[in-house]
Amino acid sequence: MKKGLVIIPTYNESDNIERIISMILAASRNLEVLVIDDNSPDRTGDIVKRIIRRNRKVHLIRRPKKMGLGTAYVTGFGHALENGYDYAFEMDADFSHNPEDLPRFIELLERHDLVLGSRYIHGVSVVNWPMKRLLLSYSACLFARVVTGVPVKDLTSGFKCYSRRALEAVDWCKFKVDGYGFQIQSVFCVHRAGLSIKEIPIIFVERREGVSKMSRRIIWEAFWLVWKLRILSVLGRQCT
Repeated sequence: MKKGLVIIPTYNESDNIERIISMILAASRNLEVLVIDDNSPDRTGDIVKRIIRRNRKVHLIRRPKKMGLGTAYVTGFGHALENGYDYAFEMDADFSHNPEDLPRFIELLERHDLVLGSRYIHGVSVVNWPMKRLLLSYSACLFARVVTGVPVKDLTSGFKCYSRRALEAVDWCKFKVDGYGFQIQSVFCVHRAGLSIKEIPIIFVERREGVSKMSRRIIWEAFWLVWKLRILSVLGRQCT
C-alpha cells in the first residue's frame, strides 16, 4: 500500500494538536503525521513528543523560532521525499480542514498529481468567517486565477495532497513566499509542470481554538507574487 504523510505546521496549537493527530491517523491506516513546530511557547512540541513515545506514525521537527508556513512545508516536502513517502498533504492544525476528508484526496491520487480542497468550487463553502474576510479571500482567488491563468478556483487553499511526482517536479527550495503566496505559487508550479490538478469541494470551518496568523504582509506579498508569476508565464520562464 502507498504511504502518505500529513504535514502540519504549528505555532501555539496545544489546544488542537492531540485531537487532530488522532483523527488523521483514524482516517487512514496508510497515513503518518509530521508536525513542524516553530518553538511554540505553549509547548505544542512537547505534546507531540509525548505522542511519539506511543505512536511510531507521528514525527516532529522542532525549529528554533517562528519561521513561517512556507518554509515549514518546504521542510516537510523534503522529509517526505527523503523518507520514501508516496504522497504528502498540507493541512492546518486547527480543524478548519476536516480529517474525515483525507480518504477522498487519497482516492483521487490514482488519476491526479495534485488534489486540492476547494472552498469555492460550488459557490462558497466557508463557515464562521466575517463577510470582509470572505470577500477578501474570494476576490484574491479570482484575481490570482485571472492573472496567472491557472484554472483553479481556490488558489489560496491550504488543504492539498501532492503525489510524489508533483513534489519532485517543483524546486521548493527556491520559494521565497509565505501564506497565500506559497499556496498560489505551489499550484502554479505544478500546473506549469504539466501535471494533473483536481479540485474537490470541502467545507472550511474557521479555527476552533487559538488565533489566526494571517497578516497584511502576507496579503501584499501574495498580490505582488501573482504579477511576478504572470510575467514569468508570458516569458516562458521557470515558475520560481
